[in-house]
Amino acid sequence: MHLTRRLCAPLSHFTRMKSLGLFAALTVLAAHSAALRASDVPAVALSSGGSMPLVGLGTWQVTGDRELEQALDAALEAGYRHIDTATIYNNEHLIGKVLKRWLSEGKVKREDLFISTKLPVYAMRAADVPDLLNQSLSRLQLDYVDMYLIHMPFGVNRESYNGVSIVAIGPNDTDPSTDHRAIWDAMVAEKEAGRARALGVSNFNESQIERLVKHSAVPPANLQVELHLFHQQKPLVEFCKKNSITVTAFSPIGSPGSKWLIKLSGKELPDLLNVPEVLEIAKKHRKTAAQVLLRHILQKGIAVIPKSSTPARVRQNIDILDFSLDDEDVASLDSLDKGIDGKLFIMKNIGGSVNHPEYPWTKLQNEATS
Repeated sequence: MHLTRRLCAPLSHFTRMKSLGLFAALTVLAAHSAALRASDVPAVALSSGGSMPLVGLGTWQVTGDRELEQALDAALEAGYRHIDTATIYNNEHLIGKVLKRWLSEGKVKREDLFISTKLPVYAMRAADVPDLLNQSLSRLQLDYVDMYLIHMPFGVNRESYNGVSIVAIGPNDTDPSTDHRAIWDAMVAEKEAGRARALGVSNFNESQIERLVKHSAVPPANLQVELHLFHQQKPLVEFCKKNSITVTAFSPIGSPGSKWLIKLSGKELPDLLNVPEVLEIAKKHRKTAAQVLLRHILQKGIAVIPKSSTPARVRQNIDILDFSLDDEDVASLDSLDKGIDGKLFIMKNIGGSVNHPEYPWTKLQNEATS
Protein backbone atom coordinates (compact mmCIF):
# COMPACT_ATOMS: atom_id res chain seq x y z
CA MET A 1 0.00 0.00 0.00
CA HIS A 2 1.28 3.45 -0.83
CA LEU A 3 0.87 6.61 1.17
CA THR A 4 0.69 9.73 -0.98
CA ARG A 5 1.11 13.37 -0.06
CA ARG A 6 1.34 16.74 -1.80
CA LEU A 7 4.51 18.84 -1.95
CA CYS A 8 4.90 22.29 -3.44
CA ALA A 9 7.56 22.06 -6.16
CA PRO A 10 8.45 23.69 -9.47
CA LEU A 11 7.94 20.47 -11.42
CA SER A 12 5.75 17.42 -10.88
CA HIS A 13 7.70 14.28 -9.99
CA PHE A 14 7.57 11.08 -7.99
CA THR A 15 10.23 10.09 -5.48
CA ARG A 16 10.50 6.85 -3.54
CA MET A 17 11.03 7.24 0.19
CA LYS A 18 11.29 5.04 3.27
CA SER A 19 8.14 3.70 4.92
CA LEU A 20 6.08 6.29 6.80
CA GLY A 21 4.75 3.51 9.01
CA LEU A 22 2.47 0.56 9.50
CA PHE A 23 2.44 -1.29 6.14
CA ALA A 24 3.30 1.39 3.65
CA ALA A 25 5.89 2.93 1.42
CA LEU A 26 5.63 6.64 0.90
CA THR A 27 5.34 8.18 -2.55
CA VAL A 28 5.71 11.94 -2.81
CA LEU A 29 3.32 13.57 -5.23
CA ALA A 30 4.31 17.05 -6.42
CA ALA A 31 1.44 19.27 -7.49
CA HIS A 32 1.15 22.84 -8.77
CA SER A 33 -2.34 23.45 -7.46
CA ALA A 34 -2.74 24.96 -4.00
CA ALA A 35 -6.01 23.03 -3.64
CA LEU A 36 -5.56 19.62 -2.05
CA ARG A 37 -7.03 16.71 -3.96
CA ALA A 38 -8.55 13.84 -1.98
CA SER A 39 -6.19 11.44 -3.76
CA ASP A 40 -3.22 13.32 -2.28
CA VAL A 41 -4.16 12.37 1.29
CA PRO A 42 -2.06 9.44 2.56
CA ALA A 43 -3.93 6.21 3.16
CA VAL A 44 -2.93 3.11 5.08
CA ALA A 45 -3.85 -0.46 4.20
CA LEU A 46 -6.22 -2.32 6.51
CA SER A 47 -5.63 -5.97 7.34
CA SER A 48 -9.25 -6.71 6.43
CA GLY A 49 -8.85 -5.18 2.97
CA GLY A 50 -9.20 -1.70 1.59
CA SER A 51 -7.50 1.37 3.00
CA MET A 52 -8.14 4.24 5.40
CA PRO A 53 -7.17 7.89 4.79
CA LEU A 54 -4.70 9.02 7.46
CA VAL A 55 -6.30 12.45 7.88
CA GLY A 56 -9.95 12.57 8.87
CA LEU A 57 -12.49 14.87 10.42
CA GLY A 58 -13.51 14.21 14.00
CA THR A 59 -17.10 15.26 14.78
CA TRP A 60 -17.37 14.71 18.54
CA GLN A 61 -19.17 17.60 20.30
CA VAL A 62 -20.42 19.05 17.00
CA THR A 63 -24.22 18.74 17.09
CA GLY A 64 -25.58 22.03 15.74
CA ASP A 65 -27.17 21.60 12.30
CA ARG A 66 -25.58 24.63 10.65
CA GLU A 67 -22.29 24.26 12.51
CA LEU A 68 -21.79 20.66 11.42
CA GLU A 69 -23.02 21.27 7.88
CA GLN A 70 -20.47 24.07 7.41
CA ALA A 71 -17.66 21.96 8.88
CA LEU A 72 -18.47 18.96 6.68
CA ASP A 73 -18.80 21.05 3.53
CA ALA A 74 -15.45 22.69 4.27
CA ALA A 75 -13.87 19.30 4.96
CA LEU A 76 -15.13 17.62 1.81
CA GLU A 77 -14.16 20.62 -0.29
CA ALA A 78 -10.67 20.59 1.27
CA GLY A 79 -10.09 16.94 0.36
CA TYR A 80 -11.19 15.05 3.46
CA ARG A 81 -12.82 11.72 2.74
CA HIS A 82 -12.48 10.16 6.19
CA ILE A 83 -15.32 11.23 8.53
CA ASP A 84 -15.49 9.85 12.07
CA THR A 85 -18.61 9.81 14.20
CA ALA A 86 -20.34 7.65 16.83
CA THR A 87 -23.85 6.86 17.96
CA ILE A 88 -23.18 8.64 21.22
CA TYR A 89 -22.13 11.85 19.43
CA ASN A 90 -25.80 12.39 18.47
CA ASN A 91 -24.89 13.78 15.05
CA GLU A 92 -25.07 10.80 12.67
CA HIS A 93 -28.34 12.14 11.21
CA LEU A 94 -26.71 15.49 10.42
CA ILE A 95 -23.72 13.82 8.78
CA GLY A 96 -26.08 11.63 6.78
CA LYS A 97 -27.92 14.69 5.49
CA VAL A 98 -24.71 16.30 4.21
CA LEU A 99 -23.36 13.06 2.73
CA LYS A 100 -26.62 12.42 0.89
CA ARG A 101 -26.45 15.88 -0.66
CA TRP A 102 -22.85 15.44 -1.81
CA LEU A 103 -23.56 11.96 -3.17
CA SER A 104 -26.80 12.89 -4.93
CA GLU A 105 -25.16 15.92 -6.55
CA GLY A 106 -22.34 13.70 -7.83
CA LYS A 107 -19.67 15.69 -6.00
CA VAL A 108 -18.27 12.56 -4.37
CA LYS A 109 -18.57 8.81 -4.90
CA ARG A 110 -19.48 6.48 -2.07
CA GLU A 111 -16.41 4.31 -2.72
CA ASP A 112 -14.18 7.33 -2.16
CA LEU A 113 -15.57 7.99 1.32
CA PHE A 114 -14.42 6.39 4.57
CA ILE A 115 -17.12 6.67 7.23
CA SER A 116 -16.64 5.27 10.71
CA THR A 117 -19.05 5.03 13.61
CA LYS A 118 -19.19 3.16 16.92
CA LEU A 119 -21.20 0.81 19.10
CA PRO A 120 -22.15 2.84 22.20
CA VAL A 121 -21.18 2.07 25.79
CA TYR A 122 -24.82 1.45 26.74
CA ALA A 123 -25.20 -1.29 24.09
CA MET A 124 -22.34 -3.59 25.06
CA ARG A 125 -24.23 -6.81 24.45
CA ALA A 126 -24.05 -9.06 21.41
CA ALA A 127 -27.80 -8.83 20.82
CA ASP A 128 -27.55 -5.03 20.57
CA VAL A 129 -25.01 -4.96 17.73
CA PRO A 130 -27.24 -5.49 14.66
CA ASP A 131 -29.94 -3.14 15.94
CA LEU A 132 -27.52 -0.34 16.84
CA LEU A 133 -25.59 -0.61 13.57
CA ASN A 134 -28.80 -0.57 11.56
CA GLN A 135 -29.88 2.56 13.44
CA SER A 136 -26.55 4.20 12.58
CA LEU A 137 -26.86 3.25 8.93
CA SER A 138 -30.38 4.66 8.81
CA ARG A 139 -29.26 7.98 10.31
CA LEU A 140 -26.21 8.14 8.05
CA GLN A 141 -28.37 7.20 5.04
CA LEU A 142 -25.77 4.61 3.99
CA ASP A 143 -25.88 0.92 3.13
CA TYR A 144 -22.63 0.25 4.96
CA VAL A 145 -19.97 1.94 7.06
CA ASP A 146 -16.30 1.60 6.26
CA MET A 147 -15.36 1.03 9.90
CA TYR A 148 -17.49 -0.04 12.86
CA LEU A 149 -15.79 0.15 16.24
CA ILE A 150 -16.61 -0.85 19.79
CA HIS A 151 -16.52 2.56 21.45
CA MET A 152 -15.55 1.51 24.98
CA PRO A 153 -14.32 -1.77 26.47
CA PHE A 154 -16.70 -1.46 29.44
CA GLY A 155 -20.49 -1.33 29.47
CA VAL A 156 -23.19 0.55 31.36
CA ASN A 157 -26.87 -0.24 31.77
CA ARG A 158 -28.85 0.80 28.72
CA GLU A 159 -31.70 2.32 30.73
CA SER A 160 -29.20 4.60 32.50
CA TYR A 161 -28.35 6.56 29.36
CA ASN A 162 -30.32 9.79 29.12
CA GLY A 163 -29.85 10.19 25.37
CA VAL A 164 -27.87 13.39 25.75
CA SER A 165 -24.63 12.90 27.67
CA ILE A 166 -22.71 9.86 28.88
CA VAL A 167 -21.28 12.06 31.64
CA ALA A 168 -24.74 12.06 33.23
CA ILE A 169 -24.74 8.27 33.66
CA GLY A 170 -24.79 7.56 37.40
CA PRO A 171 -21.84 6.11 39.37
CA ASN A 172 -23.64 2.84 40.06
CA ASP A 173 -24.79 2.07 36.53
CA THR A 174 -21.97 -0.24 35.45
CA ASP A 175 -23.00 -3.40 33.59
CA PRO A 176 -20.33 -5.96 34.57
CA SER A 177 -21.63 -8.62 32.18
CA THR A 178 -19.64 -7.22 29.22
CA ASP A 179 -18.41 -10.09 27.01
CA HIS A 180 -15.95 -8.87 24.37
CA ARG A 181 -15.82 -12.18 22.51
CA ALA A 182 -19.59 -12.40 22.09
CA ILE A 183 -19.82 -8.76 21.03
CA TRP A 184 -16.99 -9.24 18.55
CA ASP A 185 -18.67 -12.29 17.02
CA ALA A 186 -21.78 -10.17 16.47
CA MET A 187 -19.62 -7.47 14.88
CA VAL A 188 -18.05 -10.02 12.54
CA ALA A 189 -21.53 -11.16 11.50
CA GLU A 190 -22.30 -7.57 10.47
CA LYS A 191 -19.10 -7.44 8.45
CA GLU A 192 -19.98 -10.69 6.71
CA ALA A 193 -23.43 -9.28 5.95
CA GLY A 194 -21.79 -6.29 4.24
CA ARG A 195 -23.00 -3.63 6.66
CA ALA A 196 -19.46 -2.89 7.87
CA ARG A 197 -16.39 -3.12 5.64
CA ALA A 198 -13.89 -3.19 8.52
CA LEU A 199 -14.05 -3.58 12.30
CA GLY A 200 -12.14 -1.97 15.12
CA VAL A 201 -12.05 -1.10 18.79
CA SER A 202 -11.62 2.14 20.70
CA ASN A 203 -10.04 2.75 24.12
CA PHE A 204 -9.00 -0.91 24.46
CA ASN A 205 -5.72 -1.93 26.10
CA GLU A 206 -3.22 -4.50 24.83
CA SER A 207 -4.60 -7.50 26.70
CA GLN A 208 -8.16 -6.74 25.58
CA ILE A 209 -7.06 -6.46 21.95
CA GLU A 210 -4.93 -9.60 22.19
CA ARG A 211 -7.92 -11.52 23.50
CA LEU A 212 -9.85 -10.66 20.33
CA VAL A 213 -6.87 -11.39 18.06
CA LYS A 214 -6.58 -14.87 19.54
CA HIS A 215 -10.33 -15.44 19.55
CA SER A 216 -11.37 -14.52 16.03
CA ALA A 217 -10.30 -15.22 12.47
CA VAL A 218 -11.32 -11.58 11.86
CA PRO A 219 -9.11 -9.54 14.22
CA PRO A 220 -9.51 -5.79 14.76
CA ALA A 221 -8.25 -3.76 11.80
CA ASN A 222 -8.01 -0.52 13.74
CA LEU A 223 -7.58 0.86 17.24
CA GLN A 224 -8.90 4.37 17.87
CA VAL A 225 -7.34 5.81 21.00
CA GLU A 226 -6.38 9.06 22.72
CA LEU A 227 -2.97 9.99 21.37
CA HIS A 228 -1.19 13.34 21.46
CA LEU A 229 2.10 14.99 22.39
CA PHE A 230 1.83 14.28 26.14
CA HIS A 231 0.28 10.81 25.72
CA GLN A 232 2.00 9.19 22.75
CA GLN A 233 1.02 5.57 23.51
CA LYS A 234 4.36 4.21 22.28
CA PRO A 235 4.07 0.64 23.66
CA LEU A 236 0.47 0.34 22.48
CA VAL A 237 1.32 1.61 19.00
CA GLU A 238 4.21 -0.86 18.76
CA PHE A 239 1.90 -3.69 19.86
CA CYS A 240 -0.58 -2.73 17.15
CA LYS A 241 2.13 -2.65 14.49
CA LYS A 242 3.21 -6.17 15.42
CA ASN A 243 -0.38 -7.33 15.08
CA SER A 244 -1.12 -5.50 11.78
CA ILE A 245 -3.60 -3.17 13.47
CA THR A 246 -3.74 0.42 12.28
CA VAL A 247 -4.00 3.20 14.86
CA THR A 248 -6.17 6.32 14.81
CA ALA A 249 -5.45 9.18 17.21
CA PHE A 250 -8.36 11.06 18.67
CA SER A 251 -7.74 14.40 20.42
CA PRO A 252 -4.40 14.70 18.57
CA ILE A 253 -3.95 18.33 19.63
CA GLY A 254 -5.10 17.75 23.21
CA SER A 255 -8.81 18.62 22.86
CA PRO A 256 -8.33 22.32 23.74
CA GLY A 257 -12.05 23.10 23.51
CA SER A 258 -13.14 20.45 26.02
CA LYS A 259 -13.12 22.42 29.26
CA TRP A 260 -15.70 20.03 30.72
CA LEU A 261 -12.95 17.38 30.77
CA ILE A 262 -11.59 19.01 33.91
CA LYS A 263 -14.76 17.91 35.70
CA LEU A 264 -14.69 14.42 34.19
CA SER A 265 -11.01 13.65 34.73
CA GLY A 266 -10.02 15.95 37.56
CA LYS A 267 -7.11 17.21 35.43
CA GLU A 268 -6.26 20.55 33.95
CA LEU A 269 -6.19 20.56 30.16
CA PRO A 270 -2.65 20.90 28.76
CA ASP A 271 -2.04 23.76 26.37
CA LEU A 272 -0.23 21.77 23.69
CA LEU A 273 -0.52 24.65 21.25
CA ASN A 274 1.82 26.77 23.37
CA VAL A 275 4.50 24.25 24.28
CA PRO A 276 7.81 26.06 23.58
CA GLU A 277 9.32 23.19 21.58
CA VAL A 278 6.20 23.01 19.41
CA LEU A 279 6.21 26.75 18.77
CA GLU A 280 9.89 26.68 17.85
CA ILE A 281 9.36 23.88 15.33
CA ALA A 282 6.27 25.62 13.94
CA LYS A 283 8.27 28.80 13.35
CA LYS A 284 11.03 26.80 11.66
CA HIS A 285 8.59 25.24 9.16
CA ARG A 286 6.30 28.27 8.87
CA LYS A 287 3.39 26.22 10.12
CA THR A 288 0.98 26.50 13.04
CA ALA A 289 1.46 24.65 16.32
CA ALA A 290 -1.58 22.48 15.54
CA GLN A 291 -0.10 21.49 12.17
CA VAL A 292 3.17 20.47 13.84
CA LEU A 293 1.31 18.35 16.40
CA LEU A 294 -0.68 16.62 13.67
CA ARG A 295 2.34 16.10 11.43
CA HIS A 296 4.27 14.52 14.32
CA ILE A 297 1.60 11.83 14.60
CA LEU A 298 1.01 11.43 10.87
CA GLN A 299 4.71 10.80 10.16
CA LYS A 300 4.49 7.71 12.37
CA GLY A 301 1.82 6.26 10.10
CA ILE A 302 -0.91 6.97 12.63
CA ALA A 303 -4.22 8.43 11.44
CA VAL A 304 -5.41 11.72 12.92
CA ILE A 305 -9.01 12.85 13.26
CA PRO A 306 -8.83 16.40 14.67
CA LYS A 307 -12.21 17.85 15.50
CA SER A 308 -13.12 21.35 14.44
CA SER A 309 -16.32 23.07 13.43
CA THR A 310 -14.54 26.17 12.14
CA PRO A 311 -14.09 25.92 8.34
CA ALA A 312 -10.74 27.74 8.38
CA ARG A 313 -9.33 25.36 10.99
CA VAL A 314 -10.79 22.36 9.18
CA ARG A 315 -8.82 23.37 6.08
CA GLN A 316 -5.72 24.14 8.13
CA ASN A 317 -5.75 20.71 9.80
CA ILE A 318 -5.37 18.89 6.50
CA ASP A 319 -2.71 21.27 5.22
CA ILE A 320 0.05 19.14 6.76
CA LEU A 321 1.17 17.22 3.70
CA ASP A 322 3.61 19.72 2.21
CA PHE A 323 6.30 19.55 4.90
CA SER A 324 8.13 16.98 7.00
CA LEU A 325 9.59 17.07 10.48
CA ASP A 326 13.30 16.20 10.49
CA ASP A 327 14.95 13.79 12.91
CA GLU A 328 15.79 16.57 15.35
CA ASP A 329 12.19 17.80 15.37
CA VAL A 330 10.85 14.30 15.97
CA ALA A 331 13.33 13.57 18.76
CA SER A 332 12.39 16.82 20.49
CA LEU A 333 8.68 16.09 20.33
CA ASP A 334 9.09 12.41 21.23
CA SER A 335 10.87 13.44 24.44
CA LEU A 336 7.78 15.29 25.71
CA ASP A 337 5.73 12.12 26.18
CA LYS A 338 4.36 11.79 29.74
CA GLY A 339 2.97 8.29 29.35
CA ILE A 340 -0.13 7.48 31.38
CA ASP A 341 0.34 10.71 33.35
CA GLY A 342 -0.42 12.66 30.17
CA LYS A 343 -3.77 10.95 29.64
CA LEU A 344 -6.86 13.18 29.64
CA PHE A 345 -9.73 10.79 29.01
CA ILE A 346 -9.64 8.54 32.08
CA MET A 347 -13.45 8.09 32.04
CA LYS A 348 -13.76 7.08 35.69
CA ASN A 349 -17.04 8.93 36.07
CA ILE A 350 -18.98 7.17 33.32
CA GLY A 351 -21.32 4.81 35.15
CA GLY A 352 -18.68 4.02 37.74
CA SER A 353 -16.59 2.48 34.97
CA VAL A 354 -13.43 2.49 37.10
CA ASN A 355 -14.93 -0.48 38.97
CA HIS A 356 -15.89 -2.36 35.80
CA PRO A 357 -13.88 -5.57 35.20
CA GLU A 358 -13.01 -4.26 31.70
CA TYR A 359 -11.86 -0.79 32.75
CA PRO A 360 -8.76 -0.60 30.54
CA TRP A 361 -6.27 1.53 32.51
CA THR A 362 -5.14 -0.62 35.43
CA LYS A 363 -2.80 1.98 36.90
CA LEU A 364 -5.59 4.55 37.09
CA GLN A 365 -7.94 1.96 38.53
CA ASN A 366 -5.42 1.14 41.29
CA GLU A 367 -4.99 4.83 42.04
CA ALA A 368 -8.74 5.24 42.35
CA THR A 369 -9.14 2.37 44.80
CA SER A 370 -6.01 2.92 46.91
